[in-house]
Amino acid sequence: MQLAIKPIQSLEGIEFFKLMGTGGGFGFSLSPDFHTYSLFIVWKDIPSAKQYTQSEAYLHFNKNCKSNFTYWMGCVQSKGSWGGENPLQASFEYNDGEIMVLTRARVRWAKIWRFLRHTPAASRSLQNASGLIFTKGIGEIPVLEQATFSFWESMGHMEKYAYQKDHLNIVKKVKKEGWYREELFARFIPISLDKLGDG
Repeated sequence: MQLAIKPIQSLEGIEFFKLMGTGGGFGFSLSPDFHTYSLFIVWKDIPSAKQYTQSEAYLHFNKNCKSNFTYWMGCVQSKGSWGGENPLQASFEYNDGEIMVLTRARVRWAKIWRFLRHTPAASRSLQNASGLIFTKGIGEIPVLEQATFSFWESMGHMEKYAYQKDHLNIVKKVKKEGWYREELFARFIPISLDKLGDG
């Protein structure tokens, strides 16, 4: 992955990016998936995003992988920080339909055992969640730097999962016991760059 960082840095219009590994299980998993990687980019503007799929970096990645898929997302909500900053600005509105969620955290060393003990229950409940289109565990450092991306049919489906018992109990433990040094929670809507102007 480190060899890919320099080509990404050469792209114009990037405000923030993270190249991450992924988990091999469903949702959060300690088992790495060495065949799948995740690239999260925040673009300065629409024209910068549009040029990405024609860039040398993208063409290089595409040539050296069996398949790739890009989710173009517009941020509708973001709170918290990632590396000491919040790289996301809510500039879209959610009205209805599909929604995507990114939850990211840096776990405190002293709380790793608590984290590992309780998070598998949330992953199991996510696997059976109604309205879930896709999910993948992603991260910079195994266990310490963890994130989950999930894609839902609607806000209602996502909130039904968020407020079910196993997930809600973990959220309460996280806040009460201070598991995380840093966390970020963001929601997005899927967008089409072709339907957006260059503003």
